[in-house]
Amino acid sequence: MAFLLQSEIRKTLLEVFSNANGGFISGQKISEQLGCSRTAVWKHIEDLRNEGYELEAVRKLGYRIITKPDKISSNEIQLGLETKFMGRNIHFEETVTSTQKIAHRLAYEGAKEGTIVVAEEQNSGRGRLDRVWFSPKHTGIWMSIVLRPSIPPSKAPQLTLLAAVGVVQAIQEVTGMEPDIKWPNDILLKGKKVVGILTELQAETDRINSVIIGIGINVNQQSNDFPQPLKEIATSLAIEKGVKIDRARLIQCILLKIENLYNEYLKSGFTVVKLLWESYATSIGKNIVARTLQGSIEGQAIGITDEGVLMIEDSSGTIHHIYSADIELPKK
Repeated sequence: MAFLLQSEIRKTLLEVFSNANGGFISGQKISEQLGCSRTAVWKHIEDLRNEGYELEAVRKLGYRIITKPDKISSNEIQLGLETKFMGRNIHFEETVTSTQKIAHRLAYEGAKEGTIVVAEEQNSGRGRLDRVWFSPKHTGIWMSIVLRPSIPPSKAPQLTLLAAVGVVQAIQEVTGMEPDIKWPNDILLKGKKVVGILTELQAETDRINSVIIGIGINVNQQSNDFPQPLKEIATSLAIEKGVKIDRARLIQCILLKIENLYNEYLKSGFTVVKLLWESYATSIGKNIVARTLQGSIEGQAIGITDEGVLMIEDSSGTIHHIYSADIELPKK
């Protein structure tokens, strides 16, 4: 019980500072808000300093936060979060094997729709086809979202494309940069991968129990942070923008964009998401190679179907429907 009380005090204290918008808050006001003594206020302020917050204290004015640590704790994400249900339940851990694994367990145990699992580091992060996803500490966003849509299992791939649109919109808003989407689940900046999205199901034959959307974003890595094999194909938002990005703010924006798109999708279907996805897709209208388990198909990417399946028209005019493949884009 004492732990819960302490966490609520910390959350309230950060809310007080957040509402001050960088201004000073008197020790007396903080004391009243927290329902504790001025001495206890001082202790909580020192705890914040120990966590990496830089605070200024001025006699007769009080305290203000100058800088925050680059952290993505539950409090940092929820303070200022504008969603109705996305991210309202957060499972946060410093280090995990994979946020997907935890999200699957929580979903099986009945986690509410919109529950997210966030970690500072993954030891066994993975992408599509069980490929390893490099997830170092304090640099990226490693997150999984639990959804419970009332749609047939066959339509679940549409949610991968929906998530990609939401992430692109959030990156645009927070950084001002213009990412591209590479079918089905990669987001690129200047041709290099910056985001991967993995969608997995807990389903029966005719109904979905839950959809787990995993999102991995390279946010604040520098070039030397990537292993040599990745340097040629991967980048980060900070590398391309030239400044560090507020990861908590980006998570908040992603959750809001995905929630808005998801609500529209459940209400009106896939059309809006389809049009948005195609507008961001780097391959539409270009000649590409799709490498499938059955072989390679070369041709022009002409769009996606209403189910989110990629369509390629080959040189003979035959249209191929691509359900799963590695896409090779033309060299620039």
